[in-house]
Amino acid sequence: MNIDRRNFLGLVAAGTAAAALAGPADGAEAFELEEITVGELQNGMREGRFSAQSIAEAYLQRIDAIDKRGPALNAIIELNPDALRIATQMDDERRRSLVRGPLHGIPVLIKDNIDTADRMHTSAGSLALAESIAPRDAAVVARLRDAGAVILGKTNLSEWANFRSNHSTSGWSGRGGLTKNPYILDRNGCGSSTGTGVAISANLAAVGIGTETDGSVVCPSSASGLVGIKPTLGLLGGSGIVPIAHSQDTAGPMCRTVADAALLLGVLAGKDYAGALDKNGLRGARIGVARKYFGFNEHVDALMKEAIDAIKRCGATIVDPADMATTGKYDDAELEVLLFEFKNDVNKYLAGLAPNVRTRTLADLIKFNEEHRDREMPYFGQDLFVRAEAKGPLTDPKYKAARAKCVRMSRAEGIDKLMKEHKLDAAIAPTGGPVWVTDLANGDHFSGGYSTASAVAGYPHVTVPAGMAFGLPVGLSFFAGKNSEPTLIKFAYAFEQATKGRRKPGFRPTL
Repeated sequence: MNIDRRNFLGLVAAGTAAAALAGPADGAEAFELEEITVGELQNGMREGRFSAQSIAEAYLQRIDAIDKRGPALNAIIELNPDALRIATQMDDERRRSLVRGPLHGIPVLIKDNIDTADRMHTSAGSLALAESIAPRDAAVVARLRDAGAVILGKTNLSEWANFRSNHSTSGWSGRGGLTKNPYILDRNGCGSSTGTGVAISANLAAVGIGTETDGSVVCPSSASGLVGIKPTLGLLGGSGIVPIAHSQDTAGPMCRTVADAALLLGVLAGKDYAGALDKNGLRGARIGVARKYFGFNEHVDALMKEAIDAIKRCGATIVDPADMATTGKYDDAELEVLLFEFKNDVNKYLAGLAPNVRTRTLADLIKFNEEHRDREMPYFGQDLFVRAEAKGPLTDPKYKAARAKCVRMSRAEGIDKLMKEHKLDAAIAPTGGPVWVTDLANGDHFSGGYSTASAVAGYPHVTVPAGMAFGLPVGLSFFAGKNSEPTLIKFAYAFEQATKGRRKPGFRPTL
């Protein structure tokens, strides 16, 4: 942590209003800001019931109560020492009638692979970058600052966004340790944006930002009962994110409601998605059911049947089945692309860091991990790093062939063909199942769900809570072609309003 415990407690002790908002110290009881939306926070500040400072203080106390004590979720890897100063500045601007927009004074948490040129570090969870201060803000961070958001801190993640080993445990990093699922603490958070998912679900901030290469926004959103939006590749500026692969990496909103996710996406993209928030948005739509992603869990299938029935009641036509012939046929090609691009992209990223960062290449990272094996590799190794280091440049014919296969099978022969062939407005699938028990000895046990086609194609994908199985959230995915965010948000919002599938977490120790 960038702030030690004594200084932290002194920081958040200021302000009795914050203490009242934060609720009891164990964090499992009433919290006045629990499940509050961005719109409700703005109304409270406008009416004088809240200030940006009191909101930030309340969330900081909530973090201390829930994340560091209480259930000890361990979702936050570092707090922003300037958070309260920024909040105070936003209050000063508001008093002068200078409100920058809908995120003015709103606390946001961001994943620790997104660059911030401030006093926080950007480490991707690795001890090799534990002292790295980014030379400039990521594009999405610059948007947040311009919008008046209060960046409260950074969230833990699967180290290197889950691209170090095939046997990794989601939510574990050498720098941050293990993050726990807020619904059932011995369960996993799923995907590399685990910390953001857990933090926002547990009400440690208003909204959060994760990143995705394949599933790392949508899977942790599903596992933590959130709305997650993986946008069209390039909609959000991609600079300043510790990379895996430029052909798939993107940031994305992770929020408790579709409205908040749409608002956050709009700020990050410089667009307005408010018009998509139509509770009748599914009326007249043609929705395909991607059946190839079903069948891995009977409880998930039952929830999906209820979801399909709800979509029908909302006035949509269901086309069932509506499957892509290419499903599962380019997984090896995708990994080949990621290995080539990771070596190229991470070497470029590391070369641009400050001189105090000694690891300047992927080869340096491999060496660092070997030299610090006891802390960096106590549970799993770095087989993906080693395989990536063995790859050649992006001019290699093997890379070009693999990328061409991925593009063809995910786009023209995949999602584009699916939409055209069945005359669909969107397709649906389960995002994932009830998450597995965290198993540091053997790694993740992902059972099934949807993400790959949209991730590889670079097309948008929205997950929304569909219900609960064994006390664990399950998400429903809406996906379609390039730049279909407004349509997907409209469908997700209509489904959310009709079903109200989100349930707040209960911090149970085990099933």
